[in-house]
Amino acid sequence: MKTTLKELIAELENWAPKPHAEGFDNVGLLTGDANAEVKSVVVTLDVTPEVLEECVEKGANVLITFHPLIFSKLSRISLDDRVGKMLHFAIKNDIAIYAIHTNLDAQLDGVNAAIAQRIGLEDCEILIPKQGQLVSLRYFTPVEDHEAVRQAMFDAGYGKIGLYANCSFNLQGTGTFLPMQGADPDTGEVGKQEKVEEMQTEILLQTHQMEHAMRVLRKAHPYEEVAHHLQVLHNVNQHAGMGQIGVLPKPMGEEEFLQLLKKEFDLKVVRHSRFLGKEIRKVAVLGGSGAFALQDAIRAGADAYVTADCKYHDFFAVNNGLLLCDVGHFESEQFTKKLIFERMSEKFANFAIRISDIETNPVNYFL
Repeated sequence: MKTTLKELIAELENWAPKPHAEGFDNVGLLTGDANAEVKSVVVTLDVTPEVLEECVEKGANVLITFHPLIFSKLSRISLDDRVGKMLHFAIKNDIAIYAIHTNLDAQLDGVNAAIAQRIGLEDCEILIPKQGQLVSLRYFTPVEDHEAVRQAMFDAGYGKIGLYANCSFNLQGTGTFLPMQGADPDTGEVGKQEKVEEMQTEILLQTHQMEHAMRVLRKAHPYEEVAHHLQVLHNVNQHAGMGQIGVLPKPMGEEEFLQLLKKEFDLKVVRHSRFLGKEIRKVAVLGGSGAFALQDAIRAGADAYVTADCKYHDFFAVNNGLLLCDVGHFESEQFTKKLIFERMSEKFANFAIRISDIETNPVNYFL
């Protein structure tokens, strides 16, 4: 059975929806034909000339990358430019490039989950949940059609709250309507006031799902005009956002915790703020450049915050609030390739998916 790139992308975006990406990011299909058949896939953290050569050697026509190759606006594709040269090579060799970056960061089972699991954190929650992404959809159906319409919405994946599916609230009442000239009512007659026993159903979905959800509802609904109400909620999405926070199985000292980081992240050194003489139990993590979330980690009551790319003054900003641990950008995200590989391998068995063998960390250490 053949799989198109469009089908592969649909699975990636079902896992990590593009609207969950940060505004500065550039995720999605960067180059390639979405209708092309997927022959083989390589997963990488970064796009480099060596990784693209690897795709050719392994016969892969799809490259899934964590960090986008195109990040800033391009005005030209030139062989004199590093990015342009790689884009030219990818296009010439029919290699599609798909980036899944901060939208994967934002998932409860995404990048930060891999970091938390490596450290051994339990009872993890999103550190900075996203807001304004949940929508309440209320619609009305005749009592006899209620179950069929609601099931159609459930089958399409709507009505999910965290780990619970098929969630809804239902209330019975009386609906009234007057079909006017030109109408083709499923129930009642033109020019005659009607009363119908109806069910009001309310389900939750996300903002990027509204258009599709309405198509499903209209297709399943018996009425010519579907009475409905969509309302964006201020509720936070507890299952999407930046960073995670959890607890260690048992408290440990600060030096012991740093030794744990060195072991699990395969580090020679860890940059950290001053010791506070406190036990480490509650830990916040955020892969990549996470200094912006330092105060969020402090407010959440974290004893330690594990992230990367912290500047000199960030260590002052700790202000004795916690132990700030900078493990390095690449090092904090090094488990991402395996995370993507395992997820896609579970979903697709009809083509080869491989983790890139190329070490793409641009930072070197002289010890």
